[in-house]
Amino acid sequence: MTILVLGATGKTGRRIVPWLRADGVEVRAASRSGETRFDWDDRSTWADAVRDVTAVYVVAPEEPAVIEPFVTEAVAAGAGRFVVLSGRGIDRAAEAMGPQADGSPGVFGPGMVEAERAVAASGAEWTVLRANNFDQNFSEDVWAAPVAAGRLALPMGAVGEPFVDVEDVAEVAAAVLTQDGHAGRIYDVSGPESLTFAEATEVIGALTKPIEYVELTPEQYVEELVAEGYPGEFVQTLDAMFTIMRAGHLSEPADGVEQVLGRRPGSFAAYAERVFGG
Repeated sequence: MTILVLGATGKTGRRIVPWLRADGVEVRAASRSGETRFDWDDRSTWADAVRDVTAVYVVAPEEPAVIEPFVTEAVAAGAGRFVVLSGRGIDRAAEAMGPQADGSPGVFGPGMVEAERAVAASGAEWTVLRANNFDQNFSEDVWAAPVAAGRLALPMGAVGEPFVDVEDVAEVAAAVLTQDGHAGRIYDVSGPESLTFAEATEVIGALTKPIEYVELTPEQYVEELVAEGYPGEFVQTLDAMFTIMRAGHLSEPADGVEQVLGRRPGSFAAYAERVFGG
């Protein structure tokens, strides 16, 4: 068994690889800067990545057009199982966002949508992990800089989010990649409790320094992102994500971690203590 892990230097991939190797699984860790070079935009890198693999962990690119050709090439090379990391609520995005200016349905995460579709149509076994926002977004990614600066301003209101620990997502992915019984399943993976962003920053602030949470209107949030120099596509993606979250579709904790691992997911408080408490 050889498992290809795409995005192997990313937030989930770099945690999945050790889980698999600890079980004695041969892993091909692939990314633009990984052990095996893989670039969605450079198809010449695909053949070496997929050669003789039995399963693939897919973190979808933003550009959907490349996904089906990649899945086709991977299946031809021997891949019989795909595990796709997707976003919780992706199936309700159009409903939450409403129509675009031209009247067409709203689209959030087109790469994730296409990855789900492509693996389901591939003829191989497939499983989808639809995750809530990661705990680690507060320390490694989207909100890390504002949290460190002591001010987080978002357009979220009082709607909660059951943030999920990436460590749990990685363990779930490793299990699904190596165990039978998950074919054709879609697992919603979240943390065990729903917290508002104000509550989450309060948990972190109690371990570090006080963090001011500021409630913005959606318009104010977009204006702040533009003023900070973020590219338009990134601004649209974040705005769409918060539109879905404010609709409340993601606020109830899900049981995907428990279904796969037979235990409750780790709490946000435990994550915060581990990361900020030292």
